[in-house]
Amino acid sequence: MFSITVRDHIMIAHSFRGDVFGPAQRLHGATFLVDATFRREQLDEDNIVVDIGLATRELGEITAGLNYRNLDDDPEFAGVNTSTEFLAKVVADRLAERIAKGALGEGAKGLAALSVTLHESHIAWASYERGL
Repeated sequence: MFSITVRDHIMIAHSFRGDVFGPAQRLHGATFLVDATFRREQLDEDNIVVDIGLATRELGEITAGLNYRNLDDDPEFAGVNTSTEFLAKVVADRLAERIAKGALGEGAKGLAALSVTLHESHIAWASYERGL
């Protein structure tokens, strides 16, 4: 399996509900490095996984929609614990929608899978992987 990864970052504010979250139940900020990895079994006719420029652009547009926002105020996330794991899935699903609509070009039709990893720090991160 071949893969490429592109990276961006987001800074958000949010809070959690539930005793398991301890002090994170209060409003707090989080900064995440966001890695999106695209996978395919065979390279396309140009010998690439996907156009890195297009992948970077699309990831950047998705992260821009989350950056510098209090997710508690977003109706889309009302009543949801916007955990690192949950946000990795949100970014992956939004990327998958863009791939399906052709935003990453014709070569992206051969992609087999996509994974998104949100790094909370140098020692903790969460990922979500899905087929395409």
